[in-house]
Amino acid sequence: MFEHIALLLLGLVILVVGADLMVRGAARLAVSLGISPLVVGLTVVAFGTSAPELAVSVNATLSGAPDLAVGNVVGSNIANVLLILGISALITPLVVAEQIIRQEIPIMIGASLLLVVMALDADISRFEGGVLFALIVAYTVFLIRQSRSASKAAEEEFASEIPSSNWDRHWSVQLALIVVGLGMLVQGADWLVDGAVALAKAFGVSDLVIGLTVVAVGTSMPEVATSIVAAVRGQRDIAVGNVVGSNVFNIFAVIGAAGLVSATGIPVSEAARNFDLWVMLAVAFACLPILITGREIARWEGGVFLGYYVAYTAWLVLSAQKHAALPAFSNVMLGYVIPLTVITLIVSVVCHNGRASGD
Repeated sequence: MFEHIALLLLGLVILVVGADLMVRGAARLAVSLGISPLVVGLTVVAFGTSAPELAVSVNATLSGAPDLAVGNVVGSNIANVLLILGISALITPLVVAEQIIRQEIPIMIGASLLLVVMALDADISRFEGGVLFALIVAYTVFLIRQSRSASKAAEEEFASEIPSSNWDRHWSVQLALIVVGLGMLVQGADWLVDGAVALAKAFGVSDLVIGLTVVAVGTSMPEVATSIVAAVRGQRDIAVGNVVGSNVFNIFAVIGAAGLVSATGIPVSEAARNFDLWVMLAVAFACLPILITGREIARWEGGVFLGYYVAYTAWLVLSAQKHAALPAFSNVMLGYVIPLTVITLIVSVVCHNGRASGD
């Protein structure tokens, strides 16, 4: 048991450090080549924080653990919004850029809905994986073209996100960081998947549950660090944009790549189809109040997000233990997430209208 836990934790540490090295090297190299900091922030940095999810899900698919691959993405997307945005908003109310409100959040909701629809037949086929991967390519090209008209303020904000130091200014060091980082990603993912699968068997729980909890939160550590540091520094657009961009990348690129490398597609378990995927979709829709009230995630809304995450995690624990209270709790959860999302939306609108009328 200790060996399984040690292997999982060691794999997780190597995975996160590898992702950080790779992102640092790639971001510095891109800037050295004259690429805009905004483009680097929207692509290399934002997508680089999801590199652990990509490495783990592809490795899990190739290792014959598809539930771990799906659970990793679904769990990460749930944690990104409820846990990371919840904590970030509690630190400081998050002011959200107009582009994120009008463009990125609807894209995240659309991507989540597309994944649910694709999974309804219990399988993400290689063709569907190809479609998802093509969408991330198109999305990235679109972001790069759109960035040409970005304001100077946006450029400066993203420039502050790019690592700045003297020791890694030479292109050879930057390439070395990328190579070492990628190597650590591959090795870390391999150890983490092996440890997670062994731990699931030892505890008698499914790969899906391990993927939705330990692996999902672990591979989301780069997003946690990036968003919380951005919130503390007052770079609140980055805190939100990092989460939303990561969720889009997880669905399009991670599931897409995992589907492409699998000869028979990715089977989606009944448990994921009946509950977890719908929670992920409800969580994406929980961001809708931002679209209506506009430009802010208040502290109390961050508290609501954390409440969602605690309730969901409690359900996973009961499910793993096959607790007698599970059926009743499941019914409460199914009638809890969506209604509370609606209530949050209504309260947000009322509060927003009250402030507007007061002004």
